[in-house]
Amino acid sequence: MTDQKTNNIEALLEKLISFHSISPEDAGCQHWMVNYLESLGLTCQRYDNWPVANFFARIGTESPLLIFAGHTDVVPAGDRSRWQTEPFTLTKKNGFLYGRGTADMKGGIACMLDAAARFIKDHPQFKGSLGFLITSGEEGDEFMQGTPHVMAELKKQGIHPDYCIVGEPSSHKTAGDEIKIGRRGSLSAAITLNGIQGHVAYPHLAKNPIHDISPVLTLLSQTQWDQGNPHFPPTSLQITQIQAGGEANNIIPGQLSLRLNFRFSTEQTPEKLQQAVADCFQRHNLNPVINWVLSGNPFLTAQGRLVETTVAVIEKICGKRPSLTTNGGTSDGRFIAPYGIEVIELGLCNATIHQVNECVAATDLVTLSTIYYEVCKALLWNCIA
Repeated sequence: MTDQKTNNIEALLEKLISFHSISPEDAGCQHWMVNYLESLGLTCQRYDNWPVANFFARIGTESPLLIFAGHTDVVPAGDRSRWQTEPFTLTKKNGFLYGRGTADMKGGIACMLDAAARFIKDHPQFKGSLGFLITSGEEGDEFMQGTPHVMAELKKQGIHPDYCIVGEPSSHKTAGDEIKIGRRGSLSAAITLNGIQGHVAYPHLAKNPIHDISPVLTLLSQTQWDQGNPHFPPTSLQITQIQAGGEANNIIPGQLSLRLNFRFSTEQTPEKLQQAVADCFQRHNLNPVINWVLSGNPFLTAQGRLVETTVAVIEKICGKRPSLTTNGGTSDGRFIAPYGIEVIELGLCNATIHQVNECVAATDLVTLSTIYYEVCKALLWNCIA
C-alpha cells in the first residue's frame, strides 16, 4: 500500500513539475489541477487577475470548511549548468526527488491532491466541506493579485473557511517536525535623502548625505524595538541597500537612496515603526522622503481546533510532537488569517527552497500526505456523531 501511495504522489508531482510556471505565469498548471479536482467531484471557480491565475475549489456545502492553500508559481531555475538534473523534469536519485518547486511548493500541492483524493474516496459522506485556494502570484511582486483578491471575492459570496492549511515548506529536518502557527509582519521603506552635490575640495559649498545619514544608521541598527513575546522573536530591522555617489572620486554626492525592512512581531504596528524611523531622522534634523510598503501584518493561530488536531495527528504518525514556530519569511497565510480563519503552515522541508538542485525526500511526501489525510479525517469525518 505504501509503494502504491508513493507512486501516486510522485506521479502527481511529476506532472506539476513539468509546467514551467515561473511566477506569475501559470503555464497551464492550474488548468490541469482544476481538471483533476473536478474529476474528484469538486466544483472549481476561476478568479484570474492578470497576470496572476487563481482558483477556488470546493466539495460539500456545510460547515466546517477546511481549505488547502498554496501556489503553483515557482522562482526561476537560475544557472542551469549548476543543476545536476533538468529542473522541470522530476528526477529521483538516492531517495530524493529533484526539480524546481519540489519543496516550494508543488511537492506540498501533490500531497494535498493525493490526500484529498483518498479522503473523498474513503469517506464520501463526510461532514462539512473540503476546498483548495490556489494562486500563481505568491513568489513575485504581483502577490496582491493572488490570494488577497480571491479572499475578497469569497467574502462577497459569503464563503467563509473555518480552517486553512497553507502548504508552504515549514518543516526543518523531516516532514511534520515544525508547524508555523503564525508569521511576523513585513514592512519595507525606500528612503531618499537629498544633499548638495559639490567638489570634495570645497566641502563647505556642499552637503554630503552620506555623512548626514551616518548617525541615523547607527541609531536604527542599534535600536531594540521590542522584546518579542512567547510566540514571536523581537522585531528586527535590516538595512538592505545604500546607494550614493560613484560618479567620480572628487564629487560629493547630492542624493542618497536607502532601503530597509522590518520583520515585526505582534508587539508592534506599522504606524509605530514608521513614526519611530521618522523620529530618528528628525532627531538629527533630517527630512528625507520615505515611501513605505506593508507586505503583511503579523498573524497568529496560537490555539484552536486546527492546531490541536494537527499536533495530535503528527504525534500519532511521526511519534514526536512538532515544534510550533513563527520564524521564517512571509506567506499567503497573512492574507487569510485576518478573515477570522484558523491558519497554519504545514509542508515539506525548506532546506533547498529557491536553490539549484531543489529536492525533497520521497518518504517525506508520503508522511505529509498521510498527515493531510488524517487531519481531513479528524476535522471532517471523526466529528460525525
